Amino acid sequence: MCVGSARGGSIFVLFVLSCLLAWTPPALAWEEAEDGPATAATTPIKVVQPKAHLKLGRLELVPHGAWVANDPFLRRYVVGLDAGYHLTDIFAVEADIGFSPTLGESDWKPITAELIEHNHVAPDLSRLTLFGGGSVAFTPVHGKLAVARRLVHFDLFGIFGMGVVRTADDLEVIGSTDDPRALATQHQLHPTTRYGGGARILLGPSVAVRVEARSLVYIETISGTVLEMKNNLVLQAGVAFFLPGRG
Repeated sequence: MCVGSARGGSIFVLFVLSCLLAWTPPALAWEEAEDGPATAATTPIKVVQPKAHLKLGRLELVPHGAWVANDPFLRRYVVGLDAGYHLTDIFAVEADIGFSPTLGESDWKPITAELIEHNHVAPDLSRLTLFGGGSVAFTPVHGKLAVARRLVHFDLFGIFGMGVVRTADDLEVIGSTDDPRALATQHQLHPTTRYGGGARILLGPSVAVRVEARSLVYIETISGTVLEMKNNLVLQAGVAFFLPGRG
């Protein structure tokens, strides 16, 4: 039995060696044929392709519209401008300013009119009228999607920074038009933290649609006596223009 097993093992080893010697590996994709240049079958394929959009050293200008999404009593619509300089394709420094006009009772939400006119309750009506500041933007994700047989390039970014917010209290609603303490704090400037994130959808080498959400956190004085922490969630969308342009 041992002799038969050894003989069977030897035959199997000889069979494997014969197969290895008979097999010839195919030419590598990047090797040229000996008698001429590479053909279509041997042309290397670039798996990692160059980026379709470069931001390094470019200025990004973004006129935008926005609205405050989480104010329970007021509609606050914003127009503004962002300007950023891209230190690399990942990091940028930005500055922005936004203005929100006061439209009187047109700013009221339905619940606000119900409280004031029918329940005779004065809610805290503090309007965000102006904000601005500086941020650092971090863009860690670049990608592309197939949409209707086209490739759509995009990136995702986060922003972190500091700024200032201007607010205006509606003293007529809260019945404090004659209160000197309320008058002293009717218009206020507040330092604020700012953080959020968003996405760019690229329309070309120098144009993109930009959407984002940012949170503005600050402490406000109500009627000259009460301190209240506010967190305004601002949703905005705009068109980004990159300078200098690239064809």
